[in-house]
Amino acid sequence: MKVLFLPEVSQQFVELAEILYDKGYLSFLDDAIEYSDSLFRQIQRELPIRVHRDAPAYFDRYGKGMSYAAFTKNKHTTWYVFFNVYEIAGELIYLVRHLSNNHVIAHHLDIGS
Repeated sequence: MKVLFLPEVSQQFVELAEILYDKGYLSFLDDAIEYSDSLFRQIQRELPIRVHRDAPAYFDRYGKGMSYAAFTKNKHTTWYVFFNVYEIAGELIYLVRHLSNNHVIAHHLDIGS
């Protein structure tokens, strides 16, 4: 099994560290980078074993027939990873197409923020 990220999703992890630091969510840039790296590694490691659901039609703009899985980082923030699964030469490939959190997309998933 492999977990791969579209280039624009990989870029989001860089931008996430900058946002966390610039907006004062984390006081030190090193902490913001570690948060982003930790989320990236957690998704790479755990996506194949996470419970996933079919993504609502709203998210078709990022890819058709996607699923999503939730990753809770703290009591206020849950990250949602949208992906497709492909089988290539007998190997499952998880392609991450979109990443967002409950503060931005909860209303599209019928969950509380």
